[in-house]
Amino acid sequence: MYYVEAALIVSLLSVNVMTELLDDLEQKRAMNNAEAEKHKRLRDDLNDKTKEWVQKRDELNGEVRKLVDEAAKHREERDKLNVEVRAAKVARDEMNNKVNELSKKVTELKKVNQPKEGVQQIPVVKLRKDLKQLEFSYQTQSWGIENRDKEKELVEKIKQLDKEIKEREKSLEQNAEVKNAIRDLREAKDAAEAEHRRVGELAERAQTEHDTMIQLYEKADTMRKEADKAQENFLENKAKADDEHRKHIENIRQVHDYDKIITGLRQKAKKAKKKKDDTVAQKEADDIFEKFRKGEKLSTEDLMALPKSSYQ
Repeated sequence: MYYVEAALIVSLLSVNVMTELLDDLEQKRAMNNAEAEKHKRLRDDLNDKTKEWVQKRDELNGEVRKLVDEAAKHREERDKLNVEVRAAKVARDEMNNKVNELSKKVTELKKVNQPKEGVQQIPVVKLRKDLKQLEFSYQTQSWGIENRDKEKELVEKIKQLDKEIKEREKSLEQNAEVKNAIRDLREAKDAAEAEHRRVGELAERAQTEHDTMIQLYEKADTMRKEADKAQENFLENKAKADDEHRKHIENIRQVHDYDKIITGLRQKAKKAKKKKDDTVAQKEADDIFEKFRKGEKLSTEDLMALPKSSYQ
């Protein structure tokens, strides 16, 4: 009798302990499941941010490529114009050399074609030199009231000398050879000036292309830095998202482990309860069988209790 009661107590204690353990495990499972959901939400939010940074990075890199391609076109145009500038400079220098040669030719022809008869005339070249000296003297001297007569005299000399030079030039230009040489010189000067303007125009266009190219490269560099920053943010968010995913998986595995333990304990508790019920039923059957052996009368309740025991 004592053995049966002790067995029943132990059985009951085992069931109670398992019940408390199951409650504790259920709470821990719920906590891990909540943690898993929290890390899942954080992971998904970070993944959304990661996608945004990837999109921004790709957009910026696309703009960088466009700017670099456009800058390359301006660089190509600049280089092409620089080639034309060099060619124009060569043509300009050639025309300047031609102007110098024709100027010498005109000077020589004028010298050769000076009038032969009458008083020997001063060469026009010498007259021009004298005129420059007089003009310089007039511009650098300080003329007061006391020097008014000298000033008028000098001004008159300048006018006379200038008039003589023009008349001499006009006279010389009547000579066909001198006239043709002067015409060639003027044409050469016009051509040289045209080449000079062309050099300036081409150089200006080349500089504009160069400046535009530099601006585009600088803008591309700025965007490239923004793209690099977006890449850094992408990597940072991805690392955080991966960490949250790892924590989510760890908690999910813990939940699964708790599920296995809880299922096992429930099965064990069920078996322990059944064993306890069977033990109680067996004791009742033994008592009824003992009454039967002693010849005592069995009640209806006694007979109904027998199927639950091994006495069938």
